[in-house]
Amino acid sequence: MDYLWSPWRMEYIENHIRAEGCVFCQAQQQPDGPENLIVHRGERAYVMLNRYPYTSGHLMVIPFRHEADLVALSPETRAEIMELTAQAIRVLRSIYHPQAFNVGMNLGAAAGAGIAAHLHMHIVPRWSGDTNFMSTLAQTRVLPESLETTYARVREAWATEAQNRA
Repeated sequence: MDYLWSPWRMEYIENHIRAEGCVFCQAQQQPDGPENLIVHRGERAYVMLNRYPYTSGHLMVIPFRHEADLVALSPETRAEIMELTAQAIRVLRSIYHPQAFNVGMNLGAAAGAGIAAHLHMHIVPRWSGDTNFMSTLAQTRVLPESLETTYARVREAWATEAQNRA
């Protein structure tokens, strides 16, 4: 079995374990904008950009309720998380035209969750060759646009997609 190591992620994990309070709960208390990276709020969950993305457009769907256990969420919240995930995929397809997606949750620290106390669904657009020598050898991700630009593009596309569905 081959392993691809990503030691640069440890700084992110350690900084968020030590952070005071929950970054997701703190973000949802702020007004939407490029500072908190929330692109859409639903009734029970919201969508935000990952501040430390694997690729441009890396989104997360997060329940408003601070909960680590998926089973503890109401069926309505779980359903909304899945609907928002599907909508995120549609939006990202319209902007970035990815070849594939990684979608999933890391439930618990042992499963790789950087913020284990507040579950969240990752939606990561992928392209053949998006993990290259820069990530593998130089421990550096190359993102072709700033988070502010990604935020503006995703937020605009989200609004357009919502209008088209109405």
